[in-house]
Amino acid sequence: MRAGVMDRVAYNERMTKYITANTVEEFRQHLADVHARIGAACAKAGRDPATVRLLPVSKTVSEARIRNAYAAGCHTLGENKVQEAQRKWQAMSDLPDLRWAIIGHLQTNKAKDVAEFASEFQALDSLRVATALDKHLQALGRSLDVLVQVNTSAEESKFGLPPEEVEAFVKLLPAFSSLRVRGLMTLALFSDDAAKVRPCFVRLHELRERLRQSAPDGITMDELSMGMSGDYELAIEEGSTIVRVGQAIFGARKTPDSAYWPDSHGPANA
Repeated sequence: MRAGVMDRVAYNERMTKYITANTVEEFRQHLADVHARIGAACAKAGRDPATVRLLPVSKTVSEARIRNAYAAGCHTLGENKVQEAQRKWQAMSDLPDLRWAIIGHLQTNKAKDVAEFASEFQALDSLRVATALDKHLQALGRSLDVLVQVNTSAEESKFGLPPEEVEAFVKLLPAFSSLRVRGLMTLALFSDDAAKVRPCFVRLHELRERLRQSAPDGITMDELSMGMSGDYELAIEEGSTIVRVGQAIFGARKTPDSAYWPDSHGPANA
C-alpha cells in the first residue's frame, strides 16, 4: 500500500471516533469541546482564541440536525457541494441569520447559485470562476468574501493554485469589484503524521506574509483558512484564523473527508 494511501486510511480511521450529535444539548457539548481544544491550541501558540473563527461544516448532515446545531449556536455553516448547500438554504430560509460558506471547488455553471445565497467562498483558484462570480454578483447587487485556495501539498488530487502562482493571480483580482478578497485557504495532507501535515500550514502562512507586502490596494490578507477535524489544533499553532470543523461537531460521516478530494480531479465539489 502506497504511503499516501496508508496516511489517508489512518486519518479516516481516526475520524470514526467522533460521536454523532443529534440533540441541541449534544451539539452544545461538542461545540464546547471544540472551543476548549481551540483555546488550548491558542494557549500553546501564545494566541488569543478570539483570533480563530470556528466554521462548522455540515456536509451530508440532515436539515433536522442542522436546526438543532443552529439552536446550539452554529449560525454560519460550511458546505462543499453547491446543490446541497442551496437546497438547505432554501429549506431553512426561515432562519434569516443562518449563513452559508462554500468551501469546495466551484464550476462556473454553479457560480450563479453561489452568487445568490452564499456569504463566503473559500476556494477561488481561477480567473474563469472569478469572472463568473463577479458577473452574477454585479447583476444581483451583492458582494462576496472570498479566499484564494492554494495547493500547499502539491498533490494532484487537490484543487488550488500552486504557491508560486498565487502572487500573480492575486494582482489580477481588483478587476472583480464584487469579490472581497480576505486571504488564503488550503487543505493539508490527510495524515496522522504531524511532520507531514505541518509544512502545508507553514507554507500557507509564509505565503500570506509575503503577499501582505505585495497585494494590491483593496486586497486584504488577514485570513488563513486551514485545519479540519483531524488537524485544526496543528493549524492554529501555525497561524490559522479559520478552522473548518465538521466531524468533531456533527459526528463521523460515512463518507470520509478525503473522499471529497479524490485521487483525480473528478466532478466539481466532490
